[in-house]
Amino acid sequence: MYSEWRTLHLVIKNDQGHTSVLHSYPENVGREVANAVVRPLGQALGSPSSGHESILKTDKEVKWTMEVICYGLTLPLEGDTVKYCVDVYTDWIMALVSPKDSIPLPVVREPNMYVQIILKHLQNVFVPRQEQFNSQIRLCQQVLRSVQKLARDSTSMARETWEVLLLFLLQINDTLLAAPTVPGGIAESLADKLIGVLFEVWFLACTRCFPTPPYWKTAKEMVANWRHHPAVVEQWSKAICALTSRLLRFTYGPSFPPFKVPEEDASLIPAEMDNECVTQTWFRFLHMLSNPVDLSNPSIIGTTPKFQEQFLNVSGMTQELNQYSCLKQLPQIFFRAMRGVSCLVDAFLGVAVFKNIGFQRLPKYGISRPRADSAPPTPVNRLSMPQNTATNTTPPHNRRHRTVTVNKTTVKTSSASTTHSTKVQQQASSTSPLSSPNQASSEPRPLPAPTRPKVNSILNLFGSWLFDAALVHCKLQNGVNRDSSMTASFIQILLSYKSSMATQATMEFRRKGSQLSTDTMGSSTVFDANEFPDNYEAGRAEACGTLCRIFCSKKTGEEILSAYLSRFYMVLVQGLQIGDFICHPVLASIILNSPALFCCDLKGINVVVPYFISALETILPDRELSKFKSYVNPTELRRSSIHILLSLLPLPHHFGTVKSEVLLEGKFSNDDSSVGDKPVTFLSLKLRLVNILIGALQTETDSNNTQMILGAMLNIVQDSAFLEATGNQVEMIENNLLKSHSRTNSGISTASGGSTEPTTPDSERPAQALLRDYALHTDTAAGLLMRSIHLITQRLNSQWRPDMSISLAALELLSGLAKVKVNIDPSDRRRAVSSVCTYIVHQCSRPAPYHSRDLHSMIVAAFQCLCVWLTEHPDMLNEKDCLKEVLEIVELGISGSKSINSEQQEVRYKGDKEHNPASMRVKDAAEATLTCIMQLLGAFPPPSGPASPCSLVNETTLVTYSRLPIVNKYSFRYFVLDNSVILAMLEQPLGNEQSNPSPFITVLIRGMSGRHAWSMQLCHLSRTARACQRMFVPEARPEPKNNVGIKYNVKHRPFPEEVDKIPFVKADLSIPDLHEIVTEELELRHEKLKLGMAKQIKYETALEHIKEEEWRKKSYPDPVTECRPPPPAQEFQTARLLLSHFGFLSLEALKEPTNSRLPPHLIALDSHIPGFFDDIGYLDLLPCRPFDTVFIFYMKAGQKTSQEILKNMDSSSNVQPHFLEFLLSLGWPVDVGKHPGWTGHVSTSWSINCTGENEQQDQEETGFSEDSGGSVFNGEKKVLYYADALTEIAFVVPSPMDSSTDSTESNVSEFDGDSNMDLLPGILKQPLTLELFPNHTESLNSTQRLSPSSRTKKLPQGRTVPPLGPETKVAVVWLEQYDDIENFPLSDLVAETSTGIETTTNSSTSIRNSAPEKEVPVIYIHPLYTGLFRVKVHGASGKFNMVIPLVEGMVVSRRALGFLVRQTVINICRRKRLESDSYNTPHVRRKQKITDIVNKYRNRQLEPEFYTTLFHDVGMNSCTP
Repeated sequence: MYSEWRTLHLVIKNDQGHTSVLHSYPENVGREVANAVVRPLGQALGSPSSGHESILKTDKEVKWTMEVICYGLTLPLEGDTVKYCVDVYTDWIMALVSPKDSIPLPVVREPNMYVQIILKHLQNVFVPRQEQFNSQIRLCQQVLRSVQKLARDSTSMARETWEVLLLFLLQINDTLLAAPTVPGGIAESLADKLIGVLFEVWFLACTRCFPTPPYWKTAKEMVANWRHHPAVVEQWSKAICALTSRLLRFTYGPSFPPFKVPEEDASLIPAEMDNECVTQTWFRFLHMLSNPVDLSNPSIIGTTPKFQEQFLNVSGMTQELNQYSCLKQLPQIFFRAMRGVSCLVDAFLGVAVFKNIGFQRLPKYGISRPRADSAPPTPVNRLSMPQNTATNTTPPHNRRHRTVTVNKTTVKTSSASTTHSTKVQQQASSTSPLSSPNQASSEPRPLPAPTRPKVNSILNLFGSWLFDAALVHCKLQNGVNRDSSMTASFIQILLSYKSSMATQATMEFRRKGSQLSTDTMGSSTVFDANEFPDNYEAGRAEACGTLCRIFCSKKTGEEILSAYLSRFYMVLVQGLQIGDFICHPVLASIILNSPALFCCDLKGINVVVPYFISALETILPDRELSKFKSYVNPTELRRSSIHILLSLLPLPHHFGTVKSEVLLEGKFSNDDSSVGDKPVTFLSLKLRLVNILIGALQTETDSNNTQMILGAMLNIVQDSAFLEATGNQVEMIENNLLKSHSRTNSGISTASGGSTEPTTPDSERPAQALLRDYALHTDTAAGLLMRSIHLITQRLNSQWRPDMSISLAALELLSGLAKVKVNIDPSDRRRAVSSVCTYIVHQCSRPAPYHSRDLHSMIVAAFQCLCVWLTEHPDMLNEKDCLKEVLEIVELGISGSKSINSEQQEVRYKGDKEHNPASMRVKDAAEATLTCIMQLLGAFPPPSGPASPCSLVNETTLVTYSRLPIVNKYSFRYFVLDNSVILAMLEQPLGNEQSNPSPFITVLIRGMSGRHAWSMQLCHLSRTARACQRMFVPEARPEPKNNVGIKYNVKHRPFPEEVDKIPFVKADLSIPDLHEIVTEELELRHEKLKLGMAKQIKYETALEHIKEEEWRKKSYPDPVTECRPPPPAQEFQTARLLLSHFGFLSLEALKEPTNSRLPPHLIALDSHIPGFFDDIGYLDLLPCRPFDTVFIFYMKAGQKTSQEILKNMDSSSNVQPHFLEFLLSLGWPVDVGKHPGWTGHVSTSWSINCTGENEQQDQEETGFSEDSGGSVFNGEKKVLYYADALTEIAFVVPSPMDSSTDSTESNVSEFDGDSNMDLLPGILKQPLTLELFPNHTESLNSTQRLSPSSRTKKLPQGRTVPPLGPETKVAVVWLEQYDDIENFPLSDLVAETSTGIETTTNSSTSIRNSAPEKEVPVIYIHPLYTGLFRVKVHGASGKFNMVIPLVEGMVVSRRALGFLVRQTVINICRRKRLESDSYNTPHVRRKQKITDIVNKYRNRQLEPEFYTTLFHDVGMNSCTP
């Protein structure tokens, strides 16, 4: 910058202005003259009565007197002569400020000329003297104060005077500070004041009379000779930070985070300095210190001219280096310088924070930036840091900044402290010297300023220093012999690697390489860096951490020069060395400042993945981290390591068999037995990463760190399961690769030709055993799942029991693992369920003082986890032991104790136990679990789909589908069982079962678990017999058959024919025949009788023929005489029959229980009381499952307004293809008009619609644009929906409100319903209904369905919204540019996230937002160029802060993104409900409403009246009191 300008060294050397004429006389002459001349002047100034004019009147007198005073300033300090001389001169130079009578008139007339002479004379005051040490310090300070006042207050100083003043300050500083520091000497005492005055006056000169380049060049060269003084770097850091604060203010505008500095530092910069002057001064002053990396090289600092003068003593013997304590302070000074550069970098990134609270200074580094105040710390002397070995008991919410107390007196290190080894004191101090992001774990890391400069710009300013500082005293792997006292330039290190770096990059490094000159690199061997072992670690660590923060601040799409990238990677390779070359401060600094390094799309960053893996293997499985405790907070180090691990976990699955093109020493996988140039795949790193994850979980003690690990565990398990399920699983790691994964020695940490034996104790790390234990179990998804379940269940019931946050996260992880579709042994699933049961038992059994709301929240969460496992794997309850254990836990939750206790052998029956649950919340959770077991297991999803676990039928639906015109809503009988179940019984058949006259009843059962419809028919026969019977008709008789047999005409005889052949005997003839005795009279009578008999026979024969003819014509059988069964009954009072058959009609069931306020077991409800159907409809609106809402936004690069964001989803051309894929991975599309579940707004949710086709809606569906970018799911007609047995989620993509919505409100307000509205409850006659009944809902056309935006503006008056508990909604934002997080207009978009729950019960048209902006959790998703996705979770605050599986900084794959987002939403909303005091579970809300209905509409009848009512038809009011 000043190469073409000459310095002022010759001018200074040849200037004799500080000498006097008296120096030519003998010493005693000058002393006597000075004493005689100066005493009157000094006494006149010191006299209290002084006020008279000066005795010097002419120029000649003044100049002669000044010659004497000049000589007097060189005298010894025994008397008052020197003091009088200083008093006179300090009084005279005020002539440029405010002339006084004591000042001679010539001086007043020409002040500039005389002040220039005076300043040259005053140089003699600063010549070191051997005696009167304290007196000289006081005189020097007096002169400096006067000079300071002169520069501040003078308004008439000429340029020549300013130049003389600057040269004066440079000369006196060079006189005192250039030589090696003498402990306790004047230079050490005055260094801080000297440099402070020089810099302040220099800035004043820049403002009023900008120095010419020779002055800048001279100052730069002189300051380079003073750098062995800590005060030089200290004051330079203060000044450059103050300048930077002013520079940023006008360079980047008011929106850039302010860089605040302490007032004392800010006052160094004159307020009147204009912006152009600040810019010019800043750049020149930045380089005033020359290259700060020189401070790490004693061969440069110790070879200045003043040092070389003292290297030879009087006898000509060389002094040893270790006798110079100032060179032993170089490591501290180097650290201060790099800390100062680090502050500047943080200022340009917008992440530096400085708070001045009393005397405490709190340096805050890393990617953290509160907007209120930000500034640099003053570089801290770490040797003077207070040693704090006490345990940190600060509450977590107050641990945001770690304080480092710096007293003003400790800036200058005493000679005693410098004699001790810096390394020893490092280890003794518990305060970290590293620039670690000390971010409270409960808060997300703030981002760098959106308007920050590019990485290339920052590196153009500071890169040369930082890269060289980051490689200070590095030992090369391949053992290149070179002078170890030299700073390692990048070229030398680069040449030691057999990497395939580009040639042009090498040339760039040569051009921009180390700032060391070739002559100093091979110069004096007196200075051996081995005398300062490891002392420069802190400064090197600071530089490495600063570089990491710079590269982590890369913006999306920003290009970084390949020269910078490759050099940065080499810094990482060196800094992440383990084994022989491990440097714990550097390693810790890199890890602390690189949490987002793999999330920034740095080109080629995957080359250093193995080195980071080796570093993580050193840190995470180590429980104590004893070798890092002296440098950094172990918890912070582990947290940053976990962040890095989260970003590395998806790489093996994502890249699979991809091989690295760039090989660093061919050691991508630390395989010592493999060929050096053989590339290996990313998949081979999976086992090591999983082992690190498991090892970290086993050794982690911090709550937040543990939750991050738990989230990562679900990520890797689910990703593995998806990968295997899609059939893309590549061949897993072979057994012989397991050996190569051994971490006993790493090619990264040994020389190229190194052996495979461990070289240091560091090579045997605590994670070593983990590899052997888990290698055979973690190569598949099933193995990972098994290991995860075993590890989580073991720790859940041991270390994690007392910690609520870890317990909740572990239970959430178990719930997520239950949903992983991988076949594992049933015993492992049983293990998970059993461990949750054990956990519940332990927490419930804790002593009463430990019972709190938090404890009960843990128990409730455990019951919810248990429900997830049971619903996902219902076959587990087929095992008797598992069913018994689960039901015992339910019993414990409901009653407070088990019936069978292990301590008590006797069985306590449930009826004999006194109910004493842990709390009502626990009881409600246990009842919900019991409902889940009894009603959901094996029955979900129902045939109607997962949208509703209830029947999609209600009274109006049955009335609508009934074929009987006489059926209406009053045709139902309403009963209540046990004050908890409402039965709506329809006795009339629906009209489609008339072929079977069996008793038929339709029952709507409304209970705590929902509404269920049952159609019941009384059956007396088996199913087979029922299929054959016909209308209860008995079997008919068989038809008679007259043609059976042969009919013979036979004459019947009384005796056989043989009787005629027997001759008569006399006895036979003794009885005469009739004709023998007949007379005529008898003959007549006989004939008459024969005629009568003939007629009679003929008549009887005819009659018999007639009878036969009539019989033949007659039907068979005779209906008159036939015996028939009675006909079956056709009309039934089925309600009475059903209740009687179930045993509910006993007198005991109808009587009021004694000593109880509960109603009888069976009561009737009067549906004619006004408002009855309103309350029934209200009950149906109470959901049976928790419901959540997710609003999804797409933010293009650079957008800031809500309208821009909402318009992005109008067309697929505005969004990335992965975004549409992500949408469909969250849920399935549903039609809002027909959807019976949650739709994202109460006005359209839980509607019961007919399943028939609607032509109008079909036409609307065909009119949807296929080119939509997701806006079709805005909740107006369609929405994305997901549901399982335990929860339901609506995913809404808000879109801009159309103009048609203006007419929507008027259309809806004019809608009064149909003439058949008598079938509907009164609540449904409102303009906008809750759509309980389909015929009312279907009558609304598409223009009458409000969009979400319009719904938030106006709702119908008189609307009753059920108390649905806290509003659980989450925003998901897809970011094209990660830095746009700062610009996301969440407060504006909250209006688009209305769900209707915001309205209170008594509100009419006003909507009160119950979820302020800060309470709406936001999940930001940013797609990386690699195809992975970076996640940031914002807004989850409170003790339920960190929700898994998605945590801050996680990177996930495309496969798992939808699942993890959905699972995170479920967990966020569950925790919000846990935290809410007003939330009741769905079954409790329904139970309360049922009780309310019973109290309002109970039909209070006596038993006879009740029985009489059962025998009357429905609707008859004769028996109604």
